[in-house]
Amino acid sequence: MRYKFIKKIVEAFGFKLIDKNIIKNERLISKHSFVSVDKVLKNLFLNNDVKFLVQIGANDGQRFDTINKFIKNFNPSVIFVEPIKSNFDNLKKFYSNQKNLFYENVAISVNNEINELYKVNENYLHLYDEHIVGITSFDKNHLIKHGVKNKHIVKENVKTISITSLLKKYSIQNFDLLLIDTEGYDSLIVKDFLINTKIRPIIIFEYIHSKKEYFSEAIKILISNKYVLFRINENVICFPENKKNKINFI
Repeated sequence: MRYKFIKKIVEAFGFKLIDKNIIKNERLISKHSFVSVDKVLKNLFLNNDVKFLVQIGANDGQRFDTINKFIKNFNPSVIFVEPIKSNFDNLKKFYSNQKNLFYENVAISVNNEINELYKVNENYLHLYDEHIVGITSFDKNHLIKHGVKNKHIVKENVKTISITSLLKKYSIQNFDLLLIDTEGYDSLIVKDFLINTKIRPIIIFEYIHSKKEYFSEAIKILISNKYVLFRINENVICFPENKKNKINFI
C-alpha cells in the first residue's frame, strides 16, 4: 500500500518508479547471459576490425571498463575523453606504458550546453560503493537517484568540445569503434555525431539513463543511417549495415 501511494506521488510529477525486482532480475540474467559486450568486442579485435577507437567517458580506465583489456592486448590507436581531472590523471597512469593513445581532459558537449559536472566529493567516496566513482553526470539528480546524499555532491567546472571539433582536431576521417558512457548524455552525443559527420563506425552506447525523447531521436537517426541495433545489458550495440556480417557472439 505504501509503495502504491509513493508511486502515485512520484508519477504525478512526471516520473516513474521501476520495480526493484525488474532491475535485480535484469542484472542477474545479464551476469549469466551467453551474449555480452565482452564477446562482441573480443570477436571484433580478434578479427582485426578495430584499429582506431574513440572512448567518450573513459573514467579511470579500470572501474567497470569493458574495453581496457582489449586496448592493452591489441594496441589500437585510441582517443580517450574524460572530463573529471582525478579520473583523467588515473587514466593516463593506467595506460602509461602504451603508445598511440591520445587523451582529452574535456566533456563532449552539444551546442556548448555543458560547462560543469556533478560528482561525489572525494572526502565522502568511502561511504559509497565503488561504482559511484563512475556516475559523474551533468544532471545532479542522476547522483541522487543512485543514493548519493545531496550534501556529498560537488560541482566541477569542465572544459568542453563538440565531437566534430574533437575529430577535426586530430584530422580524423574514419575510425572503427565509438564507445559512449556519459551517464545520461549518451543519446545526445550519438545524434550530434551522426548528423554532423559522415563517419559511420560501430557504436556502443549506454541507454538506461537517457531521457525518452533523446533516446527516441537517437534510435530514429541510427535507423535512418541503416544501422543494425540490438541491446546487451545497459548498452545499445549499433553496427552499420555494411558491417552486420561482423556480428558474432561465439
